[in-house]
Amino acid sequence: MTNQTLLETVYNAADDKKAADMVVLNMQGVSLLADYFLICHGNSDRQVQSIAREIKDRAEESGYNVKRLEGFDSARWILVDLGDVVAHVFHKDERAYYNLERLWGDAPELEMENR
Repeated sequence: MTNQTLLETVYNAADDKKAADMVVLNMQGVSLLADYFLICHGNSDRQVQSIAREIKDRAEESGYNVKRLEGFDSARWILVDLGDVVAHVFHKDERAYYNLERLWGDAPELEMENR
């Protein structure tokens, strides 16, 4: 499976749980951390955890390894590290504070199609 397939799996999982304001950054040539970042947020602790859990479950069902899942219990910023794709699931209140889109502003944004 390709990185693009993994990215689509992650994006669709977040979308199915009504993740808000989803942004995909193409990190290739910008960072060695990952090829893509998905950044999104939920409006409550429960929704943030639900989004992250769905991403993890769908990735594993598709045969991908979740390398790391951090911040799940606090539900303020959950990082789902899938290697080439990293999902950042924020609580609405935290997203503006960290502003990853600005921090990684030199990474081009990818347009994703909803299925």
